[in-house]
Amino acid sequence: MDAIAPSIKILSETIIIGRRIKMSLSDDNTHLLWQSFMPFVNDIEGRTNTDLISMQCYPASYFTEFNPSNTFEKWAGVSVTSILQIPDGLESYIVPGGLYAVFHYKGSSMDKRVFHYIFTEWLPGSLFVLDDRPHFEVLGEKYKNNHPDSEEDIWIPVKEKNVSIK
Repeated sequence: MDAIAPSIKILSETIIIGRRIKMSLSDDNTHLLWQSFMPFVNDIEGRTNTDLISMQCYPASYFTEFNPSNTFEKWAGVSVTSILQIPDGLESYIVPGGLYAVFHYKGSSMDKRVFHYIFTEWLPGSLFVLDDRPHFEVLGEKYKNNHPDSEEDIWIPVKEKNVSIK
């Protein structure tokens, strides 16, 4: 996989309305989550755009004690301006603002090499460490699910490394 240079962005607090499930990488139920969420999309008022959000909320120890069987919370949702109106069957989540490394990825969503690159090559060699906030992918108009020409933006929460100068 070719190296992808991220842009570093500051995200303002963001409200997501969607559905969630608990799952693991070894018991991946992403397709069931999206299948259960998509019938609600047109009923969500106050959307900020037409993008879909695939979000992961990992426990604090998830990456330090990595195991494909460890569970995390996966969301299928959209970004909204407020939580005034939540359709029955959906929930809201407020994503705290902060620094993100944003990788523009082109390729099949089934190809997980991009995540391997981010976590084993880019992150260790960067000026950042992982922050304990949600990770998410923005699935915009160029997203085509498992198609090799699909495009999405991968948002990884980061904070600057504490570097001490001696």
